[in-house]
Amino acid sequence: MAVRKIEHVGIHSGNLETSIEFYTKVIGLEHLETITHTNGIIRLAFLSFPGSRATEIELIEGYDGDVHPEGLVHHVAFAVDDIEEEYERLAGLGVAALDSEITRLPNGSRYFFFHGPDGESIEFFQSTRGGQTQ
Repeated sequence: MAVRKIEHVGIHSGNLETSIEFYTKVIGLEHLETITHTNGIIRLAFLSFPGSRATEIELIEGYDGDVHPEGLVHHVAFAVDDIEEEYERLAGLGVAALDSEITRLPNGSRYFFFHGPDGESIEFFQSTRGGQTQ
């Protein structure tokens, strides 16, 4: 099969600079570049994990198509090493729509949701499956 990995996930942004600041300061991603689309209207910013460009987040500003408030993708999940530490950190930052508690799945994995600057759903996830947070 020719498909090898998720290249990037595109997220709509009402203000690219605000979204870049959120994804770098709250999520911990590294801003790689910002470019203007060939149509001269849409601006794109690409971010990745420090030291790894295996998967990127693409922030999209200026798209005028119809998109549901949650977007066409329900959420983006990020693997974390210490779910309690991250929950407390984000609570201290006052992120929007932070779940009232961490949820534990039957397999022991744990997660919580919160919103990005444009209302996008973001999940922090600590898996019990081996190799998940490498």
